[in-house]
Amino acid sequence: MKKLTLTDILVTVTIAFGFGVIYKLWGPLYYSVKPLGIHLDQLIYGMWFIAAIVAFAIVKKAGVAFLAELAASSGELIMGSEFGLEVLLYGALQGVGAELAFALFKYKSESVMVMALAGLFSGVASLLLDFFKGYIGELELWNLLLFIGLRLMGSIVLAGILGYAIARGIESTGVTASLHGGTKEDYDALER
Repeated sequence: MKKLTLTDILVTVTIAFGFGVIYKLWGPLYYSVKPLGIHLDQLIYGMWFIAAIVAFAIVKKAGVAFLAELAASSGELIMGSEFGLEVLLYGALQGVGAELAFALFKYKSESVMVMALAGLFSGVASLLLDFFKGYIGELELWNLLLFIGLRLMGSIVLAGILGYAIARGIESTGVTASLHGGTKEDYDALER
């Protein structure tokens, strides 16, 4: 596995900081949906995992998902996150969750299914912290299952599938081509 270069780190942190801004703006949206009941807020919770998926889909190296989530949560914290310092712990564990999914495929698959799995694993990591904090363990079983199901569904759709689509959209512009070296066709074109 290739090590991260300075360029990889800078690209990852730039992506992450952009998502850190989105994360900060997402908090008020999350809280505005919360009063609607039946855990609809959990459907949009997955947005807080998207930096890991987008960064990995673009940089394509081990450690990028963890770095991206930690950097995005740091950016969110610097901008005055309503969640305080614990946002860093969530970011770190969510990044580890995504890394586990990518590691299962030896960091070689960039399919939408792997990205969805990374979103799912990040969602599971966030739930583990929520259980540790104690507030969701008190829910009735049907309510807990609804909470978990909606969180994981949102994680798959927002982080995994939307993250994949965003990364593919960015790559289709050609702006990331220099990150992965040239193809044989690129080198052949230079010789003409």
